[in-house]
Amino acid sequence: YAPILGWTHTFTIFDAAQSLKVVKKATEVVGLDSRRWSPKAIQVHISGAKDRLIDSDEFIQENGDSFDLFARNVAMVYPVYQELLKTQDAFDFDDLLVKPVQLFETNVKILDFYRDRFDFLLVDEYQDTNHAQFRFVESLASEHRNLMVVGDDDQSIYGWRGADIRNILDFEEAFAGARVVRLEQNYRSTDVILAAANAVISENLHRKAKTLRTDRMGGERITLAATLGETDEARWIGDQIEDRLASDPVLTYNGVAILYRTNAQSRALEDAFRRRGIPYQIVGGVRFYERREIQDILAYLRLI
Repeated sequence: YAPILGWTHTFTIFDAAQSLKVVKKATEVVGLDSRRWSPKAIQVHISGAKDRLIDSDEFIQENGDSFDLFARNVAMVYPVYQELLKTQDAFDFDDLLVKPVQLFETNVKILDFYRDRFDFLLVDEYQDTNHAQFRFVESLASEHRNLMVVGDDDQSIYGWRGADIRNILDFEEAFAGARVVRLEQNYRSTDVILAAANAVISENLHRKAKTLRTDRMGGERITLAATLGETDEARWIGDQIEDRLASDPVLTYNGVAILYRTNAQSRALEDAFRRRGIPYQIVGGVRFYERREIQDILAYLRLI
């Protein structure tokens, strides 16, 4: 349906890096110094506006006369950025959500076709959806109302990326008559872990009431360690491993696992373990010093 929107059937989808180049070009076109006004920051603001289905015209109305100089600058760049995308017959990632919603809300025939095609809708990780995704789902489900979503407001951690927690908190209001099924039994963790989790998350005032429970009683108490930084943290973990192996003759390195949230966190741990001679294996990733770019740099350093 791209031609209906003014693009061709052979449109291109720009990734984040390509979109950033277009933002930088638009910044220069409107006469802004890209060294002073970060194209990356402008790109983030434009993306956030699209997540909320705010087009360039509406953004200009809201921010064109704003006391916030940065917002006024984004209001200048946004329409030029969109025009440059269209000139290159391209969409960015955000458009892949915005444009279908636009099609549904302006073309009843297209909306009816897809409402008839999908009788049942299931959305997973619903707490991570943004406003554009909400409107997309709402449009598809507006006729048959056979919608099921799965999510946990306590696991909503992507607000910085546009996720709107109100989508799940206000679900029963948006879809009247919805039945809510609370899955409160946890089969993985012990009651010690769940007690700590419940105690922490209960301090959040904007959440649906629920209490996790488990049949797995007991387990080690939780240790909270406050460290100065990632290097100090890695040193502390190394100390813990060596102390436990020394005090428990049955325990081996194979019996120790370290969980971390992002791959970047492995670097400090790897450095600490290499210095101590602690063997380790990265599961589901590549060791820092075995990555191709790091190998290239090390080879260059050896050469010089």
